[in-house]
Amino acid sequence: MRIFTATLFIFFLLILSNTVFAQSKNAGPIIEGFGKVFRVDNPEFKLDTQKEFKVVFDVTSSSEEMGELNLSIETAARFLNMHAQSGIPKKQLKVAMVVHSKAGKDLLNNTAYQKRYQVDNPNYQLIEALLKADVQIIMCGQSAASRGFERTELIPGVQISLSAMTALIQLDGEGYTILKL
Repeated sequence: MRIFTATLFIFFLLILSNTVFAQSKNAGPIIEGFGKVFRVDNPEFKLDTQKEFKVVFDVTSSSEEMGELNLSIETAARFLNMHAQSGIPKKQLKVAMVVHSKAGKDLLNNTAYQKRYQVDNPNYQLIEALLKADVQIIMCGQSAASRGFERTELIPGVQISLSAMTALIQLDGEGYTILKL
C-alpha cells in the first residue's frame, strides 16, 4: 500500500510540475532579460504570420518607486518577444514608443537619474535593449522642457520630438497603431 501511495503521490507531482511548467513565462528571443510572456498554444484567433505589425506605445505612466522598472515600457519588450516566439520574423515588427508626462524620467541616463533621484535608472538596460532591437524611442520635447531634462541627459539613441501629440499623429499617418499605456 505504501508503494502505491508513494507512486500515486509522485504521479500527481509530475502532473502538477508539468502544469506549472506549461504556464512559465519566457523572455527573448528579441529582448533577453525583459519582456517575459506566456506561450499560447492553438489560439482560436489565428496570428497572421505574413502581416507587418506596426505599433506605437503611448507611455505616460511610471512607477512611483524610483528604483522600479516601468512596466509600461517593458510592454514593448513583451510585444516583440511574444510575436517572435509565435513565428513573426523581427523584420515584420515595427515598434515605436512615445514617452511623455511622468514617464519622461525613465529615459534619463544614469548620471542624470542618480543626480535627481539618488539611484541608477532601473530602465536603462531595458531602454538600451529596445534601442538595439530598432525600437524608435521618442521623448516629448514639451515634457522634457517642462521637467528641465536636457538632451545630453537622455539615454543615447532616444529622440526628441516637438511634442508627444505631433509624434503620435505622424506615426499614425505612417500606419502605426497607437496603444495608450
